[in-house]
Amino acid sequence: QVQLVESGGGLVQAGGSLRLSCAASGRAFNIYAMAWFRQAPGKDREFVAAITWTGTNTYYADSVKGRFTISRDNAKNTVYLQMNSLKPEDTAVYYCAARFGVGIPRTIRDYDYWGQGTQVTVSS
Repeated sequence: QVQLVESGGGLVQAGGSLRLSCAASGRAFNIYAMAWFRQAPGKDREFVAAITWTGTNTYYADSVKGRFTISRDNAKNTVYLQMNSLKPEDTAVYYCAARFGVGIPRTIRDYDYWGQGTQVTVSS
């Protein structure tokens, strides 16, 4: 089992920045990759970014490429999502997810563990 706890959400004006954190505990040593997804009101949960636990590979949704950066600190078992140049359409609940299997999918069903989510609200 892996437990994931997100933090760092909040209210920010358009153009501002936030950094989300996701701390993993339990069998974190078995994690192959971690990802961030988000879900806006009335919309499906969507992929935002992913990173291998080694940090070798990162992937981003086109909508956040160039504005968001995913990174990890293995010593702290923590993954971060630095979000810059935020837009109102970035408003959503952001979820951290982890998987044990090899590969970096962008689909919800391919991730084994999920955090409780953290709200990000961007005002115009």
